[in-house]
Amino acid sequence: MWLYPKQPAGRYTRARTGLSYVLILVMFAGPFIKIQGNPLLLMDIVERRFIILGRIFWPQDAAILAVGLLVFLTGIAIFTAAYGRLWCGWVCPQTVMMEMVFRKIEYWIDGDAHAQRALDRAPWNRRKIVRRAAKHAIFLGLSFVIGNTLLAYFIGIEKLFAIVTDNPLNHLHGLTFMVLFTLLFYSLFARFREQACTFICPYGRFQSTLLDENSIVVAYDHRRGEQRGFLHRSQPPAERQAAGFGDCIDCHRCVAVCPTGIDIRNGTQMECVHCTACMDACDQVMDKIDRPRGLVRYASLNGIERGERLQLTPRLAAYSVILVALIALESFLLFSRAEVEATLLRAPGSLFQQMPNGDYSNLYLLKLINKTNRDVPVELRLDNLEGRVQIMGRPELVVPAAQLAETSVLIELPRDRLQGANTRLLVGVYSADGRRLQSVKTGFVGPRSNRRKDLP
Repeated sequence: MWLYPKQPAGRYTRARTGLSYVLILVMFAGPFIKIQGNPLLLMDIVERRFIILGRIFWPQDAAILAVGLLVFLTGIAIFTAAYGRLWCGWVCPQTVMMEMVFRKIEYWIDGDAHAQRALDRAPWNRRKIVRRAAKHAIFLGLSFVIGNTLLAYFIGIEKLFAIVTDNPLNHLHGLTFMVLFTLLFYSLFARFREQACTFICPYGRFQSTLLDENSIVVAYDHRRGEQRGFLHRSQPPAERQAAGFGDCIDCHRCVAVCPTGIDIRNGTQMECVHCTACMDACDQVMDKIDRPRGLVRYASLNGIERGERLQLTPRLAAYSVILVALIALESFLLFSRAEVEATLLRAPGSLFQQMPNGDYSNLYLLKLINKTNRDVPVELRLDNLEGRVQIMGRPELVVPAAQLAETSVLIELPRDRLQGANTRLLVGVYSADGRRLQSVKTGFVGPRSNRRKDLP
């Protein structure tokens, strides 16, 4: 069934509108914002590179990304347990774009709910064709802009400009994704709409496991509102109250403005996205009949039944402890993260070699990932034994910014430093200023007859 929600107005709608415009501005400006030369946010899945707040993360940083995701999910769980589905109504991109952009355009072109119904029932004449064509042309254009903005977060604004300005035949893959994103968002905002929240998004079903009697939700105060009944202007309030009627005059304004088509008076429902439209509509009615606002308001079940405020329940406390622990772990991983990550492995199939001076050598393959946006010169040293580290084929090793460098390394150890067939080595990776960036453990293969029991 197609819904025709009435255009809401009020203090909560104004607050949500202001916040939504800020979020929309950040979303569209995000690909252009640079921090130390890096994008604000980039999720380059093809090159397996992620940039968050200007910092580059690679697949080797999977632990940091995983813990960060756990922090985000735990934070959502705590926020939901305390304040219900506030995320959906105030900052969810689907709600923000649908209610604050596409729905407002629809109100501007087609009119409010009653005018939209009348236009849908009207025969196809010139007026209806022009309005429908204009609305869907704007919807398609906005979907194209949104789709390209989202694509910029995956491939970068520079590559997006190359796709847009170059011959489309040279970028068929990028063009295909651009068209698919456009059609996806057009279908979502022009036809699918609230069904994305009620049928596809799992958060509505997930929230039912997190809410309890102390969670703040959009709630109807049934103690004050029941029994419902139409208001007769000639009936004094005292007489109405004596007759057993509450403040709810059964005007259905709260139902008329709901973008998901529910009646909030039936209690907390999965389809409620906390958009506050019913709260504004009810407050306007209460003002007109000279009754206090807040018949529909942010409140908990215990707040309505017993007048209690939000409490720190044992479950909320447990979630908070878990969140603090995860934040501490994430902070440790971030601050202990090396600028350059090294992998040092013995070359496959190679054996130890005895040098003319009697020392022994092993050949290794070295991989260095630069996690910064600047070139980093590095030097390798043995930290636990005397020996020599030689980088093959180059006098010095410089890891390019945000790139991977691979080379071969020859490590030589004196005969008296060997500890049998396998000697443990600790190789330090140092920057040009002598600062140790990382330590890598590896093994050095030598002859069994060179084991020395007197060595530590």
